[in-house]
Amino acid sequence: MKRDLPPLPRSEVAGDTVPAPLFDIAWEPPVRGKPRVLTSWNDYMALASRVVGRFHGQFKLCRFEYEHPTRLQPATPRRLKQPYKTTVAYTEWGDPDAPVLLCCGGVANVAMRFHYLASDLSDRHRVICMDWLGRGRSGWLAAEEDYSLATYAEQLRQTIAHLGGGPVTLLGSSLGGSAAIELIAQDPRLVNRLILNDVGPQIPARRRRRRAETIARHYVFRHPSDLLRKVGASSKNDGPVSDDIRFNLTFHQTRWSDDEGGRIYRHDVRAMQAYRNNAHRSVRQWEEWKAVHCPVLLVHGMQSDALLAPTIKRMAGHRDITIMHVPDTGHTPLLADRNQIGFIRDWLSGQAPAGREWSVLHARARDAFPGAPVLLAPLSALR
Repeated sequence: MKRDLPPLPRSEVAGDTVPAPLFDIAWEPPVRGKPRVLTSWNDYMALASRVVGRFHGQFKLCRFEYEHPTRLQPATPRRLKQPYKTTVAYTEWGDPDAPVLLCCGGVANVAMRFHYLASDLSDRHRVICMDWLGRGRSGWLAAEEDYSLATYAEQLRQTIAHLGGGPVTLLGSSLGGSAAIELIAQDPRLVNRLILNDVGPQIPARRRRRRAETIARHYVFRHPSDLLRKVGASSKNDGPVSDDIRFNLTFHQTRWSDDEGGRIYRHDVRAMQAYRNNAHRSVRQWEEWKAVHCPVLLVHGMQSDALLAPTIKRMAGHRDITIMHVPDTGHTPLLADRNQIGFIRDWLSGQAPAGREWSVLHARARDAFPGAPVLLAPLSALR
């Protein structure tokens, strides 16, 4: 990976106040194992049955009614404003009486992204993995302008209330971390520990713009190879994960559309366009960060273009935080690696090794289909 590129100048217009060298955006980590070649959708669904079958029966798919308040409807005419309801979907793993670990992903992520993490931690925690509004199996909002960081913080607040009122341990990847910081600034009593997955109070505008250019459009995948190529490219920052783990992402991020004659992303494209409309400015939450006093674990993809060294230094200067550096990984490590999950488990239990910064090397690849016979997911689990 190239590191000798000159720093970009500060852009006060964009609010980009943390200059750093640009990373080589063509870089991607190696994919473990032999890439799969799928020649038809029948082959694709046969593989999906095995990959999804690994987790079948381990979790419950749940929903609750979220009420969207009028204060978060900025473009709705006053005469039409009224609270309205839609559903929030989430997966629930582990003992209902165990401590709650609430996981939320990035702008285009779905709850199923956390399958490997949730499966490994569900022996000691009640792991809740949530779909953002407009993503996955959650409902959609009435207007594009209703999708905002304030809305996602409100969704977290209502989710914690639905789960029993907290406090919870909150794990946020990218957008999820920004929403978590926003929520804690509003009501710090709701969160007793915070895991920030490659996100801090500052996210450079140039990174956000590049991401927005990719996601804020409608895609139709009419052949499995098109889907695997596109999602593989967009997942290159996740780290050197196996082909089966990447397939788990491609399957749950998309669904079949008879009208389109292919698979499409399982999200409201207006949510992506709302993100694009605000991507010209950096995220800056330094005032909100001052309100975060709970223990913090910061996960840092060492090739990240979103969480930069000056941001980490400033975060650590404000308070003691534990930092887990992940090599050969860009923005938002997937957290399917057993060494990474092991470090998170130790941190959650208070048994993490002494010290503020650690580099966690990658574990040996998981068995693609553990157990005999190989578990197959039923058709009802593949929708």
